[in-house]
Parts: sequence; C-alpha cells; structure tokens
Amino acid sequence: MKEFEGIRPYQDGEVPGVLARLARDADLQSVVGRYLFPRATLLLPQLGRMLGGRLLRRLARRLSTVRDVQMFLSGHMETLIEETILDFSVGGVERLAAETPYLFISTHRDIIMDTGLVNFAIHRAGHATTRIAIGDNLLGKAYAADLMRLNKSFVIERSVTGAKAVYRALNRTSAFIRASLESAESVWIAQREGRAKDGLDRTDPALIKMLTLAWRKEVEDRGGLCGCINIVPVAITYELDPCALRKARELCITDLHGKYDKPDGEDLSSIVEGMLGFKGRVHLHFGAPLEGGFDSPEALADAIDRDIVEGLKVFPTHVEAAHRLGDEALPHTVSSDARVEAAFKAQISACPVAQQPYFFQQYANLVRNKRHLLG
Repeated sequence: MKEFEGIRPYQDGEVPGVLARLARDADLQSVVGRYLFPRATLLLPQLGRMLGGRLLRRLARRLSTVRDVQMFLSGHMETLIEETILDFSVGGVERLAAETPYLFISTHRDIIMDTGLVNFAIHRAGHATTRIAIGDNLLGKAYAADLMRLNKSFVIERSVTGAKAVYRALNRTSAFIRASLESAESVWIAQREGRAKDGLDRTDPALIKMLTLAWRKEVEDRGGLCGCINIVPVAITYELDPCALRKARELCITDLHGKYDKPDGEDLSSIVEGMLGFKGRVHLHFGAPLEGGFDSPEALADAIDRDIVEGLKVFPTHVEAAHRLGDEALPHTVSSDARVEAAFKAQISACPVAQQPYFFQQYANLVRNKRHLLG
C-alpha cells in the first residue's frame, strides 16, 4: 500500500509510536487540558497543559492497537449518546450482511458525531467499524491528522491545486476506497464535500464520478457502479443542531460579503461544540444497498438522495422552522419534548434577527427536501 502512504489509516504496528508522539505534542496537551480540565486551565494554563499531557501519556501506555483505540473511543461515544441525546433510534441496520463490505454514502452535519454514531450502531449490531473519509481541510494541526488516522480515517486531499494534481488525488482516493472494499473494509464517505450547513442533503455527482475512476474498466460490464460495489445510503437526523447558530452566522456573512473567512481554530471549536452540545432525539437510517444501472452520475446521485430523504425523520423543530418561514409543513408523528422546546427557543433567542432566516432554513430544509423529492 505504498501508493497510499500519505493518506491511509494507521496500522497496529504504528499505534504506540503515534500515541507517544501525541503525548509530547504541546498543542494537543493544551487542547485536552482546556476541554477536560477547564477550571484548572482557566486559573493556570500551564497546569491544564500538564494535566492534559499526563492523561495522554496514560493513554499511550494503555492503548497499543487500532482496536484498543476504537474500543476506548466507543466507550466515550456511548457516554456522549447518554449525555447529549434524548433518544438514539436506528433503522435498517438489519439489512446489512455481517461479512459484506459496504460503501456508506451519508448525510453530513458533524464529522465526529456522524461517523461515531454510524460506527457505534453497526458495531453494536455485530459488524466491523468502517474506514472514514475525511478532508485534509480539517487537519490543519499535525495532531488532528494523527488522531483521525488512528481511528481508521483516511485523508481526501482537497487542498491540492492544478488540474493534474487534483486528478491524481481523485484517482488515489478512488483507488484506496476500492482497495479497502476488496480487503473487506467498509467505508464511510459524506455525500458531498463539507457539511450541509443549509440543511439541504444533496449528493454531489462529482462524488460518483470520483468513485467510478477505480472501476472504469468494469463499470460497463457489471451494469454500472452498483454492480461493482455495495452502496448504502445513510440518513442521520438531529432534532437539534448544537452548531446551528454558528452555521447561521457563516451563511449570513457569506451571503452579505460573498465569502466567509474562517478564524483559526474554528473547525476544532465546532467539532467540540457538536460533540458536547444537546441534540435532542437522533435517528439513524440505513437504506437498502442500491441495485440496478443508472444512466449517469446525476441519476445515481438522485437515487441516493431519494433514499436518504426518505430515511430522514421529521421532528417538531423541523416543522416549527418551516412554519416560521411560511412554508406548508409536513405532519409529524413525534411528540414534542419540553427540554427540546426550551433548547430550541434558547437558540432562537440567541440568534440575531438578521441571521434567523439562515437559522430556520437549516431545520426547515428537511421538510422542503421531503416535499420536493418524495412529493
């Protein structure tokens, strides 16, 4: 796998060395101290960093394989579910065969929670966890790349420039996904580049074109890409998005000024906010593996979208947001929850009036999606 050296997940033999390197990383020590020991760090930043470093060194001694790392993370994911989610429901996982590798094409709101919930659900159902596609735009710090690659993540090279370099990067990503699936490793990938900040879940046909690169010789003989790989659409619905205010601000500024200059550290802050923030109820839906031929990448993307949107769950927050924007809302069968209502009202109150249309559309677009694609 030398051709994938710079993008592949770490292997068991590399885990101790990577963890030792992370334990020495002053930036990571400070981050761990800030989020796990906030009071100590606020009083004395050096103390917070020292405590963070001590925890990292302890983990480096305890964990020696990728499985060790994943089991450690699984325990924390279970805690996050218990502390930040009222009810986590899963549908469609019974369709998955235990020994079959799948390409999960998923909605994307939060890289840690999206992938963590998918892997938590399939692991609980007796399946191996997936490899995770993550853009290099999230890996600005060296420790971030190390942490993600310890957790079976591989890097999509989005920062390359020039037509030839971009094409090489796309080929390498496609080839790595093929190599993973042929090694019986399932893969998770977002349906489009970046989070769907506006709540419109649409699969980018460019993703289908990229995937096809590694199977271009077989696609015609096997009746299309679905004859080569097992594509499973995945829909994740959050009743509350902890980062909704942050996203509304970014969307508003982008509309007003044509761009948004992201401050240093915002990606990390957003990840932490998404992990620790209250999410209300969350529903995860696995579609059936897609079958049949499709005339174009756009046609396959549309099929994925229909399956995903059908699997999305309408919560009261989505209906309320649609009403606020004057839309005709779909009926919902989920009763309101007092804690969610209070948290949603608090988000609205904290959102500047100019940004509220962008806030509401994040929730309302799920309703619009269903109406547009499903009738």
